[in-house]
Amino acid sequence: MAKRKPARRKKSPDNASFTMRPEVIGLILMALALLTVLSLLSGNRGAFTTVWLNVLETLFGWGLYIVWLFLAVLGFWFIKRYGAEDADEKWEKPVGSVLILLTLITVFDFITPGNDPLLTDNVGGGGIVGWLLHRLLTSALDDLGTLVVLFFVLVFSIILVSGLSLRELGALIRDGYYRFQDWRHFRKLPINPPDMLPQNEPAKTSILERFKSYRTSPPETDPLTINGETTSSGITRTRAKNITPPTEQVSLPAPAEPASEIPAQLNSSQKWHLPVISEVLEDVREVEISEAEIRQRVRIIEETLASFGVEAKVREINQGPAVTQFSIEPGYTNRKDSRGNPQKVRVSKIVNLANDLALALSAAPIRIEAPIPGRPYVGIEVPNITKAMVSLRSALDSPIFAAKRGILKVPLGRNVAGKPVVIDLAAMPHLLIAGATGSGKSVCINAIVASLLCTHTPETLRMLMIDPKMVELVNYNGIPHLLAPVVTDLERVVGVLSWATREMERRYKTLAKLGVRNITSYNQKAPDAGEERMPYILIIIDELADLMMMAPDDVERSVARIAQMARAVGIHLILATQRPSVDVVTGLIKANFPARVAFAVSSQIDSRVILDAPGADRLLGKGDMLYMAPDSAKLRRLQGVYVSDAELDRLIKFWGGGIDRQRPSLGPIEPIGHAEQKALWDEFAPKEKKPSGDEALLERAIAVVKDNKRASISLLQRRLRIGYARAARLIDKLEEQGIIGPDEGGGKARAILIADDPPADTNTSETE
Repeated sequence: MAKRKPARRKKSPDNASFTMRPEVIGLILMALALLTVLSLLSGNRGAFTTVWLNVLETLFGWGLYIVWLFLAVLGFWFIKRYGAEDADEKWEKPVGSVLILLTLITVFDFITPGNDPLLTDNVGGGGIVGWLLHRLLTSALDDLGTLVVLFFVLVFSIILVSGLSLRELGALIRDGYYRFQDWRHFRKLPINPPDMLPQNEPAKTSILERFKSYRTSPPETDPLTINGETTSSGITRTRAKNITPPTEQVSLPAPAEPASEIPAQLNSSQKWHLPVISEVLEDVREVEISEAEIRQRVRIIEETLASFGVEAKVREINQGPAVTQFSIEPGYTNRKDSRGNPQKVRVSKIVNLANDLALALSAAPIRIEAPIPGRPYVGIEVPNITKAMVSLRSALDSPIFAAKRGILKVPLGRNVAGKPVVIDLAAMPHLLIAGATGSGKSVCINAIVASLLCTHTPETLRMLMIDPKMVELVNYNGIPHLLAPVVTDLERVVGVLSWATREMERRYKTLAKLGVRNITSYNQKAPDAGEERMPYILIIIDELADLMMMAPDDVERSVARIAQMARAVGIHLILATQRPSVDVVTGLIKANFPARVAFAVSSQIDSRVILDAPGADRLLGKGDMLYMAPDSAKLRRLQGVYVSDAELDRLIKFWGGGIDRQRPSLGPIEPIGHAEQKALWDEFAPKEKKPSGDEALLERAIAVVKDNKRASISLLQRRLRIGYARAARLIDKLEEQGIIGPDEGGGKARAILIADDPPADTNTSETE
């Protein structure tokens, strides 16, 4: 028989190794710190506290009065920091605190040197520990070298404890010095310091606020770039500030000067003045998130990816108005390829962790751009807690807008790095805007129109607006840029688009007379040829879905024809819709609109209809957009420009005559824009009152009826070569006028109620 193996004995709880929780150690250290402070302040001491103070005095000397502070710091660290997720902070705080204590007691021994503790009781200012460190350092470095080493150890300890880099520490000390000088200056003044601030000197924030802005987590050894500047020890923000020129008090603005990229002939008239931007638009201060919050999110992203086995590091951070983009560099896996080289982490693994990252960051939705165009990184776009507003004035005053070359340049918004994105409608040449209700389409259109009104006079740009909703664009009625009042009646839209098609053909014929190919060349040669210059025409349709429901074939055909051919003659389209379905945004329309803007939509299908790619379903709304440039299929995320109702009212009043500064140049005559609106509107109006073609057809029908001595629908169809509907309408009109009798049924022809003309009259007419 096989011997039975003895059963293993279970370990009893008494044999288990004893471990103390970090919280218990922290509480003990906090209790010792409190007892030390109370014993130093109180004269009544017990046996334990007396022995405890004697031990501290023997070991640290004068450090007895500061050692309680380090005990409290260590205790707080054990309670709050030990066992936290951030492994980098497990040693910096306690090591830095201990180094500061050792440095100070060594300095105390320099001040009051002690003797050998084995020979005498005089331990000096640093106690036994200070005397020992003092002797070790001076024997190796002499006194001067010891002081140098102690100074740098103290600086290094402060960096470990505070988490500040050398640059940030120096900036904090410099700002504190400036605040101290200001305090000394203000203390000598008889009134409150804020009232005596110089008018041209910006007010400085408090030292506490500056420390909070400089305060970051412990520095990392890997390089990290924030908004363009690389640093390995900390973060230095280098965001471009919006420089707003001072507002000048003038009675009348100066005449509009032609821009370098616009032909001089377009802005040469003295009839119109451009508005002063500082008087019409408002400047909005932007909000920036703190560096501590950025570092916290970097740590969470890296640890979340590491917990799923994805090795990656954050290399760049681009802070935008609505989102902050964290550029991730994928690391290497444990696997090796056939050549023995480690394999890179797949991008798909990072993309599939979007929901897990959103859960860890407590922010949704998160959009992942894999990869960032032209960069070896994967972009993770995290929404900001506080969204900044992008004002039109800051975009117009930006150097990027000034450097952009283009005739119809418009600031569309700011990208994830906070830089303005400026587009040129003349080069696009048309723009499609789509998104759900309330996502920011109408605000985007208003921003485009407002920027054009700030940079163009009615002689260089004319507009034609179609607003079936009757709420967004009707406020522009009365400005001289409009060719006609804002079209709100759906029955007139087809006529408006037909007029635009005829105007396009007329312009092509005009260009052919001078032998030029586009509107720019024509405007350059027109003055020499004695011709009038052509203004650009911008057609804006705020809701395409309503037009497609009314007359889909006519609207699609007219829009497609204008989009295909109108670029060379200076006619451009902006279409907007809140229903991005395939029956509204058809393939023919999309093919002629390579430049598209997608706001937040409800489903990924709508995003694919607009952009042919997903992504718009994960936008935040309220101006958050994806922009597809005509020269690139890569999407760019922007925060759209916002224009308030008050700014639009001031701009409309400026151009509509509410401000008298347009009057001196125009004189008492009504602006030409209103006269042209009336004439053009008559052309758009339906031709029911003057149906010259129908009258001629009716006269021919009367002649046919008289010649054949009978009247029927089929007879008019054959003789006049018209359709059934038109022939039936003619029969009804003949009956109303009393020319033919009523329908007798049974397929019988109608009776003729009028007699033929007398032969004498006919002969007379022929003789004449």
